[in-house]
Amino acid sequence: MPETRELAGGKNFAAVTTVLPSGRLQTQLVWVDVADGKILLNTETHRRKYRNVRRDPRITVVIRDEQDPYRYAEIRGHVSDTVTGDRARAQIDELAHKYIEGPYPPDAIKSERVIVLVTAERQTFIDQNAGVAD
Repeated sequence: MPETRELAGGKNFAAVTTVLPSGRLQTQLVWVDVADGKILLNTETHRRKYRNVRRDPRITVVIRDEQDPYRYAEIRGHVSDTVTGDRARAQIDELAHKYIEGPYPPDAIKSERVIVLVTAERQTFIDQNAGVAD
């Protein structure tokens, strides 16, 4: 969906919801990107959200337009792949340049970086100024 690509490619934050071991939901705000039709998230391997999706790949991502909070996309899907190593480390720097206009602080990294690739099963774009697009 072009609106989802636009929002994910912009300087917009995403609310990411994963399933805890108890079955309850956990939501966190994260940086987001898009490539090859997948939503890209970057985290560390010790983080709860990563452990959650390793156990249960179901995920929901909501990306809100920072310039117009009445525009947002909801992506319901699953984690289809992960990427670690040099590529994951490079991608967090790319995201940092997008969001904070500088490199990611190396002392902030506590464990291995990982790119989480999300495949959409359902996408909804909401523009409350104009209506809903499925």
